[in-house]
Amino acid sequence: MTAHLHHAMVLAAGLGLRMRPITDHTPKPLVEVAGRTMLDRALDHLAVAGTSHLVVNTHWLADKVASHLSGRPGITLSHESELLETGGGVAKALPHLGTDPFYVVNSDIIWTDGAVPALKRLALAWDDDRMDVLLLLTPTATAMGYDGPGDFFLDGHGLPRRRRDREVAPLLFAGVQILSPRLFQDAPSGKFSLNVLYDRALEAGRLSAIVHDGRWYHVGTPDALPQVEAAIEAETP
Repeated sequence: MTAHLHHAMVLAAGLGLRMRPITDHTPKPLVEVAGRTMLDRALDHLAVAGTSHLVVNTHWLADKVASHLSGRPGITLSHESELLETGGGVAKALPHLGTDPFYVVNSDIIWTDGAVPALKRLALAWDDDRMDVLLLLTPTATAMGYDGPGDFFLDGHGLPRRRRDREVAPLLFAGVQILSPRLFQDAPSGKFSLNVLYDRALEAGRLSAIVHDGRWYHVGTPDALPQVEAAIEAETP
């Protein structure tokens, strides 16, 4: 069952503390990597996917994000005077995200597509009868800028299992996903992480995942910036 997604949200409200001093004056989503901001790269992917209603949340240096986006049509800003974390941020923006499933994309990661764009692959894999969450995972072995223990294992049916303590998992969450508004029924109020809702969906058997088949980059620190730029430029034909 292919989902036709017209709404999307880009998470752009974070403080970018690990990217200081760059983020003292530039919000992390507006940091340029190989000549293009991370926020614009996310929006470019969503434009190719055919989304027409976009929400971008803001907090740190929100005026700069608003100014940067002023020339792009179809974008609603959801300002957070207090950071609401990932779950609270999406919950606050729900009135602008329609009644159907929607994309949510982190603005602090960069990805390039395989033969089929990752967002299209997610839409093709979506099954509204059995899913409330569909995550894009990426292999830890090929994730540039990541050195953690991973997040998930994945079985042959696309059902993930979280890494337990002292385990090392082969896949990490790539910061790209489809969510159903159903996920937010009885959600906490105020500030909370999407992980709270992921765990509920996992327990109910309504969280699925696919594995990214392109490249994936995390720009976490100023030192990582030139390394990621060199890799992207080498990949660009």
